[in-house]
Amino acid sequence: MANLKEIRSRITSVSSTRQITSAMKMVSAAKLKRAQDAINQMKPYAEKLKELLQDLSTSADTIGDSPYSTEREVNNVLLVPITSNRGLAGAFNANIIKATNQLINNQLEGKNVTVLAIGKKADDFYRKTEYNIKGNTLPNKLNELYDDLSFENVSRVTEAVMKSFTYKQFDQVLIVYNEFVNAAIQNVNVEQFLPLVPAVDDQGSKSKNTDYIFEPNKEEIVTELIPKSLKIQFYKAMLDSFASEHGARMTAMHKATDNAGTLIHDLKLVYNKARQAAITNEILEIVGGAAALDN
Repeated sequence: MANLKEIRSRITSVSSTRQITSAMKMVSAAKLKRAQDAINQMKPYAEKLKELLQDLSTSADTIGDSPYSTEREVNNVLLVPITSNRGLAGAFNANIIKATNQLINNQLEGKNVTVLAIGKKADDFYRKTEYNIKGNTLPNKLNELYDDLSFENVSRVTEAVMKSFTYKQFDQVLIVYNEFVNAAIQNVNVEQFLPLVPAVDDQGSKSKNTDYIFEPNKEEIVTELIPKSLKIQFYKAMLDSFASEHGARMTAMHKATDNAGTLIHDLKLVYNKARQAAITNEILEIVGGAAALDN
């Protein structure tokens, strides 16, 4: 059995760790509230805009000439995994990297894959692999996006990705990110960003075209709508991931704090048992010494 000094040192160490995890939990909870408000305000608008764009894409004469709807034989694929810059968020980052690797090894086997990593964790993982950024049209240092996560900053990255697709550098662009459900649940989502995916019905066929009235004209509306919708979809994925990160970290730190409390309780029981055993041994030694003197 460990001596009393070792147990006391361990109790002190675990107590310090519990204070840190409790503080991190409260910080993540405060940040989660702001991030959750941002994604809840953005999501209805983004989903409606995406639905509108999918309805338009079912009509060949509506956006058929758009460079963002051109379907080509898929040989070169751009994967955009969105992770965080920091850890201590449970399986948040590991799930994204795992899903990205599964895409590369299964669905995209035999394709030329390039990874545009957003977030330090994904960037560190893919930096020294063969999937690292190829081409000078793609941005770098995307970890800095989290320093000021705004629509303007994300739009610059989105424009670079859209430009690389129109230049035929890539035939398909996929985004891998955590979709925010609530603080305890984040679903890994793989979304085709480019080319545009038309709306389909329950049977998997293209849904019936919606008859829209265009004002001032169809060409101008579509020219403005498609790039804006794509930027909104990318920004929504970033907000989803940002909210999911703080939700995952808050949950992980909450569990860590509870586990630390349980461990401290168990260590105190061990400490009390060791202390009682030490007291009992001392009493026995005193009684034995007194008996020896009497004899």
